[in-house]
Amino acid sequence: MTKFRTAFVLAASLALSGVAFAQAKVVPAQSQITFAIKEMGVPVEGKFGQWTADIAFDPKKPEAGKVAFTIATASASFGNPETDSEVPKATWFNVAKFPNATFASTSLKAKGGGKFDVAGKLTVKGISKDVVVPIALAQAGANTTATGAFTIRRNEFHIGEGEWTDTSQLTDEVAVKFKIVLTGIAPL
Repeated sequence: MTKFRTAFVLAASLALSGVAFAQAKVVPAQSQITFAIKEMGVPVEGKFGQWTADIAFDPKKPEAGKVAFTIATASASFGNPETDSEVPKATWFNVAKFPNATFASTSLKAKGGGKFDVAGKLTVKGISKDVVVPIALAQAGANTTATGAFTIRRNEFHIGEGEWTDTSQLTDEVAVKFKIVLTGIAPL
């Protein structure tokens, strides 16, 4: 009974303070998360085919929002069957042990002009790192499009172990880009 009472008081307090937001909904057909790396100086691009997002956000009160992603690492694809068959192996994403990569925001800050910094923890292969993800919002009708990019170092997350830690053939830097189309976000 105490847990119920505590949850009820917390929910009522949030509602009365104006902090409760409607959950944003992702429009999957218009959204994507991609990545790019250079192999022997040549850019190679891929994408994640399966992921979910939990987003509660009001552009006028970003500090009270939250952003969380869960990405199925087995869904990483370069569009090449030979390469794609290597990605789930222990050397790369070790999907059997770590089926998901996650991001959970710790703070959201307005930068002006529809731009925000989303700080949080990115966890890949059980290794968590603090990252700041800059995003830009654009609105058209009922849709809000969030776009952004950030870079990670794959060796920090043990993506490409053994001989693949050498960055002379495969760069350490991986550019992650996203375009997420949402409904349910308040006007900028």
